[in-house]
Amino acid sequence: MLIGLLRNNWFFFLPYAFLLVVVGVLQLVFTQEQLMQWINVRNNPLGDWVFPYVTYMGDGAFYVVVCVGLLIYNRRIGFMAFASFALSSLTSLFLKTVIFPGSLRPLRYFEHSTFEYHIIEGLDIYSYNSFPSGHTTTAFAMFLLLALMDSQKKRGLVFLFLAAITGYSRVYLFQHFVEDVYAGSLVGTISSLLIYVLMWPWVIKKENDGAI
Repeated sequence: MLIGLLRNNWFFFLPYAFLLVVVGVLQLVFTQEQLMQWINVRNNPLGDWVFPYVTYMGDGAFYVVVCVGLLIYNRRIGFMAFASFALSSLTSLFLKTVIFPGSLRPLRYFEHSTFEYHIIEGLDIYSYNSFPSGHTTTAFAMFLLLALMDSQKKRGLVFLFLAAITGYSRVYLFQHFVEDVYAGSLVGTISSLLIYVLMWPWVIKKENDGAI
């Protein structure tokens, strides 16, 4: 089932695999500080205005709203979405607080740096629990699940873009390192993929239950 699932949703998984390879290589070649600086200097007024809103696509509350909407549309699909949210969120929380407790975020890590980082005025930026990025985890879990359920598979590319731009926003906003976003995307993707494989047969068990 898994191989067929990956093949049927290649509009999401193929470009995502490409992103993983490219960003993975960049992290081998450059330090997290260099990557942060490369992104940070490419700030602009439009990005400063847009990304604080874009990043909310990775907020847990946003995913809950989506889950409730799916629950109203189809009870079983809604339960599956909540399961995806729970697994991805709890995994991210476990990594943040148990495996990598107190990991420094860019604001605290670079507090004595001589490099002049661009920080959006008035933005609430956190200092700890950086790894992995919870917003990126949520975004990839949510948008992958939507892509898997969507009968129009070409829209998988759109869902991937929304997830990726949410992850990018976390680095742009100086909330996370690239490695945090990278790991968060994997946690979210694996979580939703696992939930879908386990629960989709149950979702479509009855004739009156179907995909979106």
